[in-house]
Amino acid sequence: MSRPLAQCLAVCLAFLTGCAAVGPDFEPPAARTEGEWLEAGGKVAGGEIESRWWTLFDDPALTSLVAEAQEQNLDLRLAALRVLEARAQLAVAVGNLYPQSQAIDGSLTYTHQSARDPSSPQPTQAKGSLDIGQDSLGLGASWELDFWGRYRRTVESADAAYKASQADYENALVSLSADVAQTYVVIRTFEERLRIARANVDIQKEGLAIARARFTFGATSERDVAQAESLLASTEATIPALETGLAQAEHALCVLLGLPPQDVAARLGSRKDIPAAPAGVAVGIPADLLRRRPDIRKAEYDAAAQCARIGVAKAALYPAFNLSGNIGFAASTVGTFELSDIFAFGYTSSVGPSVTWPIFNYGRLTNAVRVEDARYQEAIAAYQSAVLAALQEVEDNLVAFLRTRIQAEALARSATAAKRSVDLALLQYREGATDYTTVLTAQQELLTQQDNLAAATGSIAQNMVGLYRALGGGWDSRQGEPLVPDQIREDMAGRTDWGGLLDQPAPAAPGGEPGDGSWRAPEW
Repeated sequence: MSRPLAQCLAVCLAFLTGCAAVGPDFEPPAARTEGEWLEAGGKVAGGEIESRWWTLFDDPALTSLVAEAQEQNLDLRLAALRVLEARAQLAVAVGNLYPQSQAIDGSLTYTHQSARDPSSPQPTQAKGSLDIGQDSLGLGASWELDFWGRYRRTVESADAAYKASQADYENALVSLSADVAQTYVVIRTFEERLRIARANVDIQKEGLAIARARFTFGATSERDVAQAESLLASTEATIPALETGLAQAEHALCVLLGLPPQDVAARLGSRKDIPAAPAGVAVGIPADLLRRRPDIRKAEYDAAAQCARIGVAKAALYPAFNLSGNIGFAASTVGTFELSDIFAFGYTSSVGPSVTWPIFNYGRLTNAVRVEDARYQEAIAAYQSAVLAALQEVEDNLVAFLRTRIQAEALARSATAAKRSVDLALLQYREGATDYTTVLTAQQELLTQQDNLAAATGSIAQNMVGLYRALGGGWDSRQGEPLVPDQIREDMAGRTDWGGLLDQPAPAAPGGEPGDGSWRAPEW
């Protein structure tokens, strides 16, 4: 390297290391939270929540389904691929910290010019032709020095966007686990409601048989038979609707598993009861939600990325300093051209700084900064809104979980009493001690109370799932696992040199604060 070039580079690096990036440095937005949940008072524990919370239902089929969905679900796979995309985008931003354009140029030309060519430099009376050979080889580079931190802020923004993509993946994992669990609960609830409807059909058939027998022997009127038939048909009519709901829930489960709709009986197993929620659940404290819930972390990273873009826009207001240089060799011959002449190189080099400053931009650059600042304030508001929405979701699901338990206890007593009422009504009607209206009312009430109990039992489980979804539970359930399956990694590696990026595992901890955009080694 020539001495002037070395001196110029030394001066530029000294400037760069001594200049702070323009624009504001990111500070996490303030968000208000309470010290404890409104419904916490002795009803739920405040400790750390269970990462694999679905195992608390103690249902092997559910645990297996969640694991299968996490391996095969396409929406989760899409979120994982976006993490890889954002990581590559970060590497692009890092590359701009270094000379932005470099090129090796080479050329070789040979020209044969006739003496009769009017443009020939030879006298017209000359009989010979003219041969011209030219060749060159050189290396050129141009570097816009990051004097005002434009590229460092770009790296900072890309780093925050990368961490936001990780939080998006974690949020997809939370949603997927909850969707699988809720769909499974819906399936089991439909199965239980179908069992209840079919059992009531059997009970009502028994009542119809008694009514027909009494009518045959003249002990009652035909009205009793008509009432019994009406109730039976009404109950039978509920079965197709329940079967439709069950089939649609099974189809939804298949899609969550990354499969086309198919028979899932083998995956569901022989167990038919609605998953029972544990007696106690741990919900942590509201302040924990800000770091555990992925969508809140994503909103914070989005704000950090936007904050850095203010600095990028501000840097455009100031002069841009460029350093350009080239080193090359060139040769030229006129007259008889020999092949050996192309190696008769002469050395050339040049280096020098330049500056550009868009002084007359008519407010375009200033207003571009204002646009980015307004967007940053929007991102702060979006973060604070996400915190409030998350707190509401936890409180809503917590109160629903606790109150539905109380409701289910009352419905269980009511269903038991309704069953006893039907037994007594049938016995009294068979003996002629009451009319069929009593039996009809008792049977209708039994179906209603049993169906309500099944729905409430399912709601308890669904509200528990919703509670853990709102708490951000399960975001780390795949920590250390590959982001994408081996086959996809092989396909991508076969198309493109990904370096070591494809080996990146799922995040094992929250992404932490975004990087400051400081100088770092490029990734080839």
